[in-house]
Order: sequence, then C-alpha cells, then structure tokens
Amino acid sequence: MGRGRRRWTVPTGGAVVPPGAEAAPDPDHLDAAFARANPGPLAGVDEAGRGPLAGPVVAAAVVLPEGVRFPGLDDSKRVAPRARERLYEAITGAARAWAVGQASPAEIDRMNILEAARLAMVRAVAGLGVAPGLVLVDAMELPLPLPQVALVKGDRRSAAVAAASIVAKVTRDRIMEGYGRTYPGYGFEVHKGYPTRAHKEAVARLGPCPIHRRSFRGVSHVAAAG
Repeated sequence: MGRGRRRWTVPTGGAVVPPGAEAAPDPDHLDAAFARANPGPLAGVDEAGRGPLAGPVVAAAVVLPEGVRFPGLDDSKRVAPRARERLYEAITGAARAWAVGQASPAEIDRMNILEAARLAMVRAVAGLGVAPGLVLVDAMELPLPLPQVALVKGDRRSAAVAAASIVAKVTRDRIMEGYGRTYPGYGFEVHKGYPTRAHKEAVARLGPCPIHRRSFRGVSHVAAAG
C-alpha cells in the first residue's frame, strides 16, 4: 500500500483483514481471503442513486456462492446496461442470499443523502435472512453489530460488493422506469432521475413531483419559487 493511501477502514465488530489481502490479484481472490479469515457467510453491500434529483437511494446485500465466477462482473458504473441486466439475472439466480433496501426521497430530505444511503444498506443486510460472518461495504461504515470492513473502491475490488452494486443499480433503474409511467413528462425512464439537462428543464417546466428530493439543488429553488 502506498504511503497515505487507505484501502480500507479499521475493521469493526471483530472483522479480520487477512495478511496479504492488499496483494490479492483479483476481486474473487480478495473475497476468498476475507472468507477464510472470517467464519460465516461473506456479504457484499453497495448502493445506487446518491446523485439523482429524484427517486429513492437503493442498496443491495449479496452473499455469493463459493467458487462461482461471473464473467464481466465489475462496478455497475463500468458495465453497459444490457450486460448489467444479464449479470443481475445471473447473480440473483445463483446467490446464496440477496436482498435490497431503499430510503425514500422524504427520508433523504429529512436525514441527508449519506445517512439515507446507510439506512438503505442496513435495510438490505437485515433482509438477507442470514447473519453474515463478515460484511464488505463500498467505502462506508454501517451502524450494524456485525464484523465489517469498508473497502475503498470496494465495487472494483470485491466480487461480492460488485455484485451488490449490479443488483442495486438494476433494481433502482427498474423503479425509475416505473416512475416514468407514473409521472409522465419528466423522462425518468431515460435519465433515471439524474441531473441531466432534459431533467432540469422538465422540473423547471412542470415543477417538482412527489418523488423529487426537495433538499437537492436543482429542485429546491424550483420548489421555493413555486
């Protein structure tokens, strides 16, 4: 590890970082090393939707089967939409356990996006139905009484976290496509709530709808003017 560059936070809840983990050649080997050092199921956790102006923030928790690899698995932001859909089906079909959690726009406005993302992650872990022996989280510590390690760029370094990023992203995209039908004119089915020019113009023209995050710049000034 280079001086001053942190690859993970201090482990919490009794989690063990295995010797040589920094030198793991790929995400599958990193997960295997953590699994050997920490008894019990290993769960990867990630979220999608911190940046949009509308819709929930969605998190996923995934326990992958041992020894199974998913070709093309990576951080969801680096995977094309059709490939994400294929990976979603493969992951959810093979996973030992998986669950999603979300925090609503109202919760985001009430507590801020960072805390809402944490809440969504906690809800995802709670929905697994199994108690993980270790939780690997993408760059965030969670208020959970479980062994956990927050990995910097975890969605690129851990297969389980990458799988969670895929499940969270596809789930959220599908939710936003549904909102595109519920609230026509905003283009949610296209931009998924992100602050594109077309989205901002729609908000200026139509005003915020019930799923807009009123505390976000780009929405708050329109709501105040209205």
